[in-house]
Amino acid sequence: MPDFIYNGKVYYNPVQLVMEQIGGVWKAPILWRLKDKVMRYGELRKDIKHISDKMLTQQLRELEQDGYIQRTVYAVIPPKTEYTLTEQGKDIIELITIIRNYGLKMIEKQKIEHTQEKNPQ
Repeated sequence: MPDFIYNGKVYYNPVQLVMEQIGGVWKAPILWRLKDKVMRYGELRKDIKHISDKMLTQQLRELEQDGYIQRTVYAVIPPKTEYTLTEQGKDIIELITIIRNYGLKMIEKQKIEHTQEKNPQ
């Protein structure tokens, strides 16, 4: 496949594009939590252990910019913000599910022990 440009950046293959958009430590877990429900910022923050406020905010902004989630702000006091998957976000859940299942299989096959604190993805 020839190189292509997306948002001003050169990509060498489509896998690179997708992995940049959903890769890393936090994006897949955020998307995974939104697969079945709408969540507020505080709910996501509470449910995803070890993520800082700054990182959660940054990852949510990037996922919104890339079209995977929709952010809805309600004009109430205190302000209320909800996050939900877009159609593109729902589509990517299939891939995340496959990757997650493969990871679970690796954990079982290699007898990797869980740490005390569990954080399901």
